[in-house]
Amino acid sequence: MSLINKREEIRKYYAALYRAWGAQHWWPAKTPFEVIVGAYLTQNTAWNNVERALASLSRANLLSLEGIRKVRVSQLERLIRPSGYFRQKAKRLKLFVKFLDQHYNGSLDQLFSQPANRLREQLLELNGIGPETADSILLYAGNHPVFVVDAYTRRILVRHEILPETAGYEDIRSLFQEALQSVGELEQNGRIDESSQPESRPKSGSPVAHKPSAVSSAKRTALVQVFNDMHGLMVGVGKHYCKKSQPQCDGCPLQPFLPSIK
Repeated sequence: MSLINKREEIRKYYAALYRAWGAQHWWPAKTPFEVIVGAYLTQNTAWNNVERALASLSRANLLSLEGIRKVRVSQLERLIRPSGYFRQKAKRLKLFVKFLDQHYNGSLDQLFSQPANRLREQLLELNGIGPETADSILLYAGNHPVFVVDAYTRRILVRHEILPETAGYEDIRSLFQEALQSVGELEQNGRIDESSQPESRPKSGSPVAHKPSAVSSAKRTALVQVFNDMHGLMVGVGKHYCKKSQPQCDGCPLQPFLPSIK
C-alpha cells in the first residue's frame, strides 16, 4: 500500500468511527494538571486503577500543582498506590513539578506556550516520560496538535496491513498526523457536510466514551480535536474489538476495512 493510500485509509477510519461513535471526550479531567498526573499514573496499568488513585489525591486535596509540590513522597506513594509502580510514579510526579518550577516558574501556561517540538524534547528528557506520555501531555493538557500512539493503534494497523509490526512510534505518529491534517483543515473552514457528522456528545453504544469534562470540552483548534477524537476512537476499537488474543471483528466499524473482506 502506497503512502498516499495509507493516509486515505486512515481518513476513512476516522470518518467511519466518528460516524458510529461520535466524540469520545478525552481526557476525563477537571484541569490540565489532572491530565498530566493521569498520564503518569496510567503507565502500565488499567484506567480504572488510575481513577482510584486520582480519587484518593482529590479527597486529600492534593490533586494540584501545589498539592504535589508540598506533599511528602511517602504520603504521595500511599495515595497513588492503586495505580501500581507507586514509588516510581511518586518520584516522577515530584520531578515534573520541580522541572516546571525551575524552567517555567511553576506555570503550565508558560510551559504550553512553547512550540510543541521544543517542549516535546524537554519532556522526553525527564525520567519516566516516553513518547506516548509526552504526546498525551501535549495533546490533552496543552492542546498541541500531536497524535498519541498506543498499543491499540499499533495492533489495529498491523492487523489491517497498513504498517508492519516493526514500524516505529514516530512512523505511526507521522502517518496519522499527515493523514488527518486535511480533515482538521476542512473542519476548521467549515467545509465538511454537517449532515454527515455525528453530534459532539458521545453516541449511545460508544464503547469507551467518557462524559464531557472541563478538559474535554475546552476550546481547541479543529485539528487538535480531530487528533483527540481519533485517539479515543482507536482505543475503543482496541479495547472492545481488536483484542490482543481474541479479536472480535463482528460489529466493529472497521470490519469492512479488513484486507480479508475488501
